Amino acid sequence: MFTGVVEEMGALRRITAGTQSAVVEVSAQTVLEGTRVGDSILTDGVCLTVTGLGGSAFTADAMAETVRRTTLADLRPGSPINLERALAVGDRLGGHMVSGHVDGQGEVRDIVRDDTALVVTVAVPAEVARLTVAQGSLAVAGVSLTVVAVRGDLVRVSLIPHTASVTTLGRLRRGDRVNLEADLIGRYVAAFLERAAADPSGAHGGLSWEDLRGAGFE
Repeated sequence: MFTGVVEEMGALRRITAGTQSAVVEVSAQTVLEGTRVGDSILTDGVCLTVTGLGGSAFTADAMAETVRRTTLADLRPGSPINLERALAVGDRLGGHMVSGHVDGQGEVRDIVRDDTALVVTVAVPAEVARLTVAQGSLAVAGVSLTVVAVRGDLVRVSLIPHTASVTTLGRLRRGDRVNLEADLIGRYVAAFLERAAADPSGAHGGLSWEDLRGAGFE
């Protein structure tokens, strides 16, 4: 589990493609501190398991499904990458709960300056749009962002200068693709509501107003 607060920007050293999967080697410094083989690192929004360490870099395997669903295949040697180590018990939760399981890819449609902020408009897949709400959270390339507005399949997020300077988001251009992860809590709420709607009898655990009142919610 991660928070979407980037610890450093690493850089892709090399990516070795197999038939469908790939081995990724990333140059880094901060996220290597205390890291062991088997630990998880959020890599541009993708949770990868460290398989090797050495030479100021870590390696990780990206399976076929990961390559298909994410922007890892777009990376080239030297590409900057947002990196974050897994959350430790007792750490501050500065962003929001991020699992590193990418829901889909978005495409940057517009970038405009609003005083000191950068407002970025991203076209998102339907499965992400339905789980995204204004003032909610969305992980973009592994960065926890607050949603400014949602209009159909277009989501607007705002970057403060600090976020733009310490992550890859400050380098975005129109047409760039980014990994997206919808809010984890929103995903579960939507799943529960859909199950309840599909079974009005409540036989499969759906909540009713009577259940809520009985639990003390008025």
